[in-house]
Amino acid sequence: MCLRAGWGHGPSPPAATWRRKDGPKDMAKNQKSAQEREELLDNIKADFDARLAKLAADPDEWVTFIETVARFGAQYTLHNQFLLLMQAEERQMNPTFFLPFGNRQATSGWRKHGRSVRKGEKAFYVWAPIKRRPSEEEAARWEAEGRKVARDERGRPAIQVVGFRLSPTFDLSQTDGDPFEVPSVRQARHIKVSGGLLPQLLEGDDLTGAYDDIVKLIKDAGYAFDLAAPGTGYLGSANGVTVTGPGVRQVLVRDDVSAAQRTKTTLHELAHIRCEHTTGVRLGENLHRGRKETEAESIAHLVCRALGLDSRAYTDAYVLGWANGDMDLVKECAQTVLRVAKAILADLNPAVGPAEPADDGDTLADQ
Repeated sequence: MCLRAGWGHGPSPPAATWRRKDGPKDMAKNQKSAQEREELLDNIKADFDARLAKLAADPDEWVTFIETVARFGAQYTLHNQFLLLMQAEERQMNPTFFLPFGNRQATSGWRKHGRSVRKGEKAFYVWAPIKRRPSEEEAARWEAEGRKVARDERGRPAIQVVGFRLSPTFDLSQTDGDPFEVPSVRQARHIKVSGGLLPQLLEGDDLTGAYDDIVKLIKDAGYAFDLAAPGTGYLGSANGVTVTGPGVRQVLVRDDVSAAQRTKTTLHELAHIRCEHTTGVRLGENLHRGRKETEAESIAHLVCRALGLDSRAYTDAYVLGWANGDMDLVKECAQTVLRVAKAILADLNPAVGPAEPADDGDTLADQ
């Protein structure tokens, strides 16, 4: 609380065949014709727009989307989520975990984990950032267009993202080799809390060990945190509330809820803070109550699922008609949810945070 529906038709993403003998073929050798590439990009955009339209038209579709994203742990941006779903649906498969083939030195991708992509497997594709140092002419043009250009200590344009390309990646089910356990924040926290035991969560209990760390993140943001009796002060009938005003920066959570609900509600309030719902920073955005609650509850649900806490998304925030078919609004909301959930997961356990793309493009891309 806080004071592309369809499946795109047309050519599939390009399929690259990898040979175990000498590693992946150079991507240049698998380039499509200019016409095929244009058709592919048109297909991706059409599917992206169709999925956005479906989310904007039906609140239930948003809940389904958040549940689907939770399986990936908010590892990908909205564009890459949709792109992977598009390809997985076409193949009629439920993907598990993606990594690229890996370099020849076996220091990245599946090769780093002692696994190899089976011969003949078709790659999935995600958008990967292209990083390089732009020329002074490019930098001057971008700055004239109002775009900020990062510069190093010598005043030169710094190495930065200058565009995106489609980069191949493979699902765990497409590989063979050493045993591989999908990394998760839940794994690391259970190992930290219980010495490696991964117990089944009991109804009402919270065995994630994350509550104190979530409270710390709230306090680090400059907010006081207290448990309070129902109906106390600002709390009213809510499970939790974030209050920002002259001389007041406080989060209150009911003291009579279960441990699991307490953690979930505390995460919900942290999400409000991270989304800048109470500070006025996001001026110009359509931040009515329905959108704020949708963002906060979606983030809480994603993080809870990643931590291993069985948390069902509430439906009251979604049935308010907060989107009213506005595709741009849904896109902005989805991007915020993925960005903030990813950041919270990384803060709760930096060592197991979602992978970031490496400068050499060997790791999974994250547009």
